[in-house]
Amino acid sequence: MRQKTRRAFMRDLGLSAAATPFVWGLAARGSEATAPRRQRLVILFSPNGVVPWNFWPKEVGEQFTLPEILTPLQPFQKRVLTLHGICNRVRGDGDSHMRGMSCLLTGIELFPGNIQGGSDTPAGWASGISIDHEIGSFLQGREETKTRFASLEFGVVVPPRADPWTRMVYAGPNKPIAPIDDPYQMLRKLYGRLQDQASLSAILDDVQEDLRKVRDVVSAADRRVLEENETFVRELELELRAASQDQTQRQAPELDGDVKNVNDNIPTLSRMQLDLLVNSFVNDFTRVATVQYTNSVGQARMRWLGIDEAHHELSHNADSDTASQEKLTRINQWFCQQLAYLLEKLASTPEPGGEGTLLDNTVVVWTNELGKGNSHTLDNIPFVLAGNGLGFRMGRSLKYDKVPHNRLWLAVAHAFGHRLETFGKPELCGGGPLHDLT
Repeated sequence: MRQKTRRAFMRDLGLSAAATPFVWGLAARGSEATAPRRQRLVILFSPNGVVPWNFWPKEVGEQFTLPEILTPLQPFQKRVLTLHGICNRVRGDGDSHMRGMSCLLTGIELFPGNIQGGSDTPAGWASGISIDHEIGSFLQGREETKTRFASLEFGVVVPPRADPWTRMVYAGPNKPIAPIDDPYQMLRKLYGRLQDQASLSAILDDVQEDLRKVRDVVSAADRRVLEENETFVRELELELRAASQDQTQRQAPELDGDVKNVNDNIPTLSRMQLDLLVNSFVNDFTRVATVQYTNSVGQARMRWLGIDEAHHELSHNADSDTASQEKLTRINQWFCQQLAYLLEKLASTPEPGGEGTLLDNTVVVWTNELGKGNSHTLDNIPFVLAGNGLGFRMGRSLKYDKVPHNRLWLAVAHAFGHRLETFGKPELCGGGPLHDLT
């Protein structure tokens, strides 16, 4: 049976534009066709380096112990791949935080500019596209992998200013993309018709008739997907409102502005954004997404962990300062918990129209702009891959000898069928894609 295009499926049923977000993922396969195997990529960023001795496994190979920071990944250890020795070899203008952030996904130098950082030369934006947009654009070029959005950029408390410390995603040279760190705004982007928080309760009312039409022609499994989406939006509405009320109550005594109050909501905002990300995969809105926690030089104060000092401030303290290193370990373990939460959500969500779960077809890359905060090194950048898909052989701890991270991004692109010869700075692609991931 020949599959219908999304547009034809929508047109034949006489569906309105309002129904599009709910049936986009179903339309590609019609009422009977089985969905093709999907491949998805999530890049999750946390800042300011890690505590190496509590982050990297000591062993190499399949038999390895997860260090303290990575212990939240214990349920998924057979789906985890740690890559020690991957380095950001991009040099040029800008300080290590700037190049660490804006060269992380682009693998190429920053343009000359007038943004001063640290004691190094000033710089501008990155001079190339980021790997998420490169892969997203490739997928958009084929009908069978085309989605509503080439990629989605989620954020959690990202400063409103625009500079190389706050941007890791680029649509091209000199084209930084700001992440969306407001769940309401992301919901409007995904579902289109929302104008404000008050209109959340009306979204299902607008599409009930269209959903009824769709239910009559799709399989029982797809009907369950539609019902889950209705439930998701209703629950999200209640959660967002409850969070807003709770935030108002807790913020009332605070007189010194939004930053502190938003900071204290990071755990809630993280969960909301990750839930929205999973929902976007269920609906096949996109197959590529990034999640950015704060920014390079991020100054989050993780009071919910009993830590009052700012994250970047702590990251500058000496290795011999055991109290600071213990706090940094807890901070990075919390970020790992967010990764584990995302993996659990993906693992517990059935693949729409197919077999298995979303995690079976998704690879999440957790990374950072620095290898270690107090040295500002761009060597041994944290790269932890988790999930399945892309043909990578998971459940291993690998170590390299200062391999440019461009070669990792080449391997990811090739796994999507995008046979790039180089990515980012060509001189850093010698040897081609990392060959031992599969």
